[in-house]
Amino acid sequence: MAQLAGLDRQFIRAAMAAPYLERSEERSLAERWRDQHDEQALHRLAHAHMRLVIAMATRFRHYGLPVTDLIQEGHVGLLEAAARFEPDREVRFSTYATWWIRASMQDYILRNWSIVRGGTSSTQKALFFNLRRLRAKLAREGKHDNSSAFAEIAGAIGVSPADVELMDMRLSGSDISLNAPLTNADMSAPAERVDFLVDDKPLPDELVGDSIDTDRRLDWLRDAMTVLNERELRILRERRLAEDAATLESLGAKLGISKERVRQIENGALEKLRKVLNQKHPKESTGLLA
Repeated sequence: MAQLAGLDRQFIRAAMAAPYLERSEERSLAERWRDQHDEQALHRLAHAHMRLVIAMATRFRHYGLPVTDLIQEGHVGLLEAAARFEPDREVRFSTYATWWIRASMQDYILRNWSIVRGGTSSTQKALFFNLRRLRAKLAREGKHDNSSAFAEIAGAIGVSPADVELMDMRLSGSDISLNAPLTNADMSAPAERVDFLVDDKPLPDELVGDSIDTDRRLDWLRDAMTVLNERELRILRERRLAEDAATLESLGAKLGISKERVRQIENGALEKLRKVLNQKHPKESTGLLA
């Protein structure tokens, strides 16, 4: 009861004092809710099992979340269990509802324990909620080596040792704000953690601007190349635009001219392009044919 000091004592007393339901009465209430949507039957069924919700909430109190919130989430799970319960299966409602109450509380803990979402798969949830217990068990057995402990826990839960190590790191530390101030004698002014997370990559607007400029210059170059004849175009494409540039000697052999003549034609074609680009785009043409 000390763990529930913040709760309404009258509510707790009422929940703990609620009479247990006989099997026949429990089944009758469940059938009335299922078949007739009798809310009075639902209320009696849920009220009789609120002690189960409170007991479950105290088991999860060590995760640092308000017990009152855990009880509210457990009550949601209890109502979900009532909506899905099939009395014809001859299973007691408390047995069936326990799973839904626990699952509802565990989902709440995973959503609120850290701002970083974790435990999304069933194995990760099992690791989150059993790691501390298993580590304590291994410590009692004298197994303090992390690597062997992680391997044993991984085998017991069905995850990789790396997953165990990562979860252990998450459970051992709390969330830290990137805007938390840092104090250092070498700092002339207070700094925040985010100040040290520097990305050297260009900003998105710079990348977009570079892409637009590149496309525009390619259009200018294609337009300027219309002044070249067929042989000049071929030489420039194979010498300057191909991924594997042809040598002067190999290109001369293809065209039936000397490599020196290929060089002269290439330089002449580049000079033609420079003149056209300087005439049409005098301010922006610098560096296009570097």
